[in-house]
Amino acid sequence: MRRDSRLSVALHVLLHMEDMEGAVTSEAMGRLLKANPVVVRRTLGGLKKTGILASLKGHGGGWTLARPLESVTLEDVYAAVGAPTLFGIGPRDESPGCHVEQTVNAALQASLDEAAALFRLRLRGLSVADLGRRVRVRDARAVKKGARPRK
Repeated sequence: MRRDSRLSVALHVLLHMEDMEGAVTSEAMGRLLKANPVVVRRTLGGLKKTGILASLKGHGGGWTLARPLESVTLEDVYAAVGAPTLFGIGPRDESPGCHVEQTVNAALQASLDEAAALFRLRLRGLSVADLGRRVRVRDARAVKKGARPRK
């Protein structure tokens, strides 16, 4: 099964944008992420609709942060990319006539709902800036070990 990477891509973009000067084009971000600029644009569009990013048209235009990443939670980003389905499992039949299947569906749905609520709670407790701090700690450790700093 193919994984939905929109949340990961959006977070990746935001963390890089925090370190970049000025507006960033979808093409530049696509090269950085090794992704198609159209896919990047689609992801960035959701972030714009929710006020996390802004876009500038014309020469020197591109995407910019619309608000500080300290005020953006991972849940905000998750919602901005469409709150993708977390699990590839679910009921075989949404409206079964069989009582066994109804019981199985109810048990599975309750567990899936609980897991999704915990996921969102954890995302709500982290800002994108928190991730940025974690990146800087990893960078510092890597440099200490002799690795070149990331760009």
